[in-house]
Amino acid sequence: MQCFLLAASYVSHVEKRKQTLSPSAIVIGGGFAGISAARALKDASFQVVLLESRDRIGGRVYTDYSFSFPVDMGASWLHGVSEENPLGPVIARLGLPLYRTSGDNSVLFDHDLESYALFDTDGHQVPHQLVKKVGMVFETILKETEKLRQDVSEDMSMKEAISVARRTCTQSPTMVLMPDGGMEELLSGGHGLMVRGYLPVIKKLARGLDIRLGHKVTKVAWGRNGAKVSVSNGKTFIADVAVIAVPLGVLKSKAIKFEPELPEWKQAAIADLEIGIENKIALHFDKVFWPNVEFLGVVSSSTYQCSYFLNLHKATGHPVLVYMPAGKLARDIEKMTDEAAAKFTFLQLRKILPDASEPIDYLVSHWGTDENSLGSYSYDGVGKSHALYEKLRIPVDNLFFAGEATSMPYPGTVHGAFATGLMAAEECKMRVAERHDDLELYPVMAEEMASVSVPLLISRM
Repeated sequence: MQCFLLAASYVSHVEKRKQTLSPSAIVIGGGFAGISAARALKDASFQVVLLESRDRIGGRVYTDYSFSFPVDMGASWLHGVSEENPLGPVIARLGLPLYRTSGDNSVLFDHDLESYALFDTDGHQVPHQLVKKVGMVFETILKETEKLRQDVSEDMSMKEAISVARRTCTQSPTMVLMPDGGMEELLSGGHGLMVRGYLPVIKKLARGLDIRLGHKVTKVAWGRNGAKVSVSNGKTFIADVAVIAVPLGVLKSKAIKFEPELPEWKQAAIADLEIGIENKIALHFDKVFWPNVEFLGVVSSSTYQCSYFLNLHKATGHPVLVYMPAGKLARDIEKMTDEAAAKFTFLQLRKILPDASEPIDYLVSHWGTDENSLGSYSYDGVGKSHALYEKLRIPVDNLFFAGEATSMPYPGTVHGAFATGLMAAEECKMRVAERHDDLELYPVMAEEMASVSVPLLISRM
């Protein structure tokens, strides 16, 4: 009966499409992947409607203005500060400044050790010479484990790898080593903080799109003849193709029912990819009382106690420290009220800066428990193939998938999500063109992807 109704609805849809000679698409999810897919499809002459469950666009990119200035409570870095980055031309055209937090040769991912002030759990600052020495040891560890990665055929944790390489170096940081050669790619240019937040970028891409906020998708019926999408408010939408651009956590929760069910290999990719948690607690102060460094770090023998504060004053001029707990600590903090989380954060700050003054305001994120995200970023766990990202991206008939969890080269990044949206749009375009030779479709994102002469605005005070 369901198939008959879908077919009947689609026949009516096809007749309307023949009259307008425009293919149609439904994009589910208003994060960077969904917005870029919808933008590209609209520019390619598709009729597009974007369905977003939240009352805002951006997804896990969220710029909050509660302090009267922008604070990114989700993604906030551009990983790869160069025009090689897919988002580089868009950011350059908007004239948005970036604050570089690390260069290409940094030992750490997006921070330079020189920009840290590190403290132990008793509040004593670690001498900078010792910090540099530890950095050199860590760099040696990375080089030795990279050699090991070339010689082993199975995944292992970094801790296991270091135990093998102990004759050369010591320490035991908890990271993941992937010896199958399938690690994500790092773009050149180092890493830069979006000084004015990511909102101007997402608003630029969303301009002129048909976006339906507060539309939580509950079911997607799909087949060769089209897709029918049902929303919790009782509305339904029908189109030639559908782009699924919701977070991995939402797919894992099975909040969206697929009829028929997705193939087993697609369900396996969803099940096997892992979800990480990182939250932000932003504390707004009336004055600056901390060292003029980019990060205040807490070192400990336990990963649960290790944490750091991002100094937004260094990059933006605003007296804000952002506490960034991850893993189990982030999950435990999410169980608290916002007020309790802010108090907990201030206590952690007082451990390293006893004379810290009380914050005048605070913001708290909940990416792990937010039903619209259920996690912060995807990753492939030890023993799992990096190819899972690509399996999650591969289309299923007229369903196309996008999002950071579908980006094999750039998982967990905004530009990765953006690029997969463009890719999904291009695949939609090719699929429709195969079936309708009479359609005139335009290049995807022709304006945004063209070469630009406008340079990126990069600073480091």
